[in-house]
Amino acid sequence: MAGAAMKAEYGPTLGRSFAPRWRGASSLARAAVIGAVVVLIALLAAAALTLENTSYSQPGRVPFSFSYRGLYRVAPDAGGFVKVQSHGSGGALKYSFAVDPLRRPRYSGELLGELPVYASGYIATLARRYSDFVLRGEGKARVNVNLTGYQVLYTATVDGTEVYGRDVLLMPARRGERDGVAVVMLTSTTATKQIASPQEVATTGVLLRPLKTFAFG
Repeated sequence: MAGAAMKAEYGPTLGRSFAPRWRGASSLARAAVIGAVVVLIALLAAAALTLENTSYSQPGRVPFSFSYRGLYRVAPDAGGFVKVQSHGSGGALKYSFAVDPLRRPRYSGELLGELPVYASGYIATLARRYSDFVLRGEGKARVNVNLTGYQVLYTATVDGTEVYGRDVLLMPARRGERDGVAVVMLTSTTATKQIASPQEVATTGVLLRPLKTFAFG
């Protein structure tokens, strides 16, 4: 079926108006326009991905999964499982969520009673890893309806950025279980006014989703 003719009062279409200029433009100008369109499409695609939820699933001895949004996969630290981050316009770190393996020595008591003992050595490791490390607190942490762990709260400097740190040590709820994970969460002290202490990390903002959706299995 033929398309209906456009009424004269509506004038020429954008394509017809632009065609003479496009034909008369130099090859360099055309290439610049095409390049700009490609960049715009890439930016729109990146923005769409930022607004969508992404899931990560880890198989193996300690299987786990979580979902996230507004964060991007980067290479994990040596021996780590996964790391997602967000950076500011200047490249400075804003948010980081990483999951590293945790291996407990043999123990005979209850798991939540053993984690504080393990945390003392873990804190010493953090003090060696980060510059300007200051321990701000530690204790039992309720992650979601299914998981309870032990958290370590601190401030430190990471890649030149002052951060609030909140690491949560988690183990599957099985008696005698020795393999778990350390969820390492960092937020720049200037990232948002809603977070003003290590204890508030992942209580709001982009780190809330991966922590609340974290699950073993």
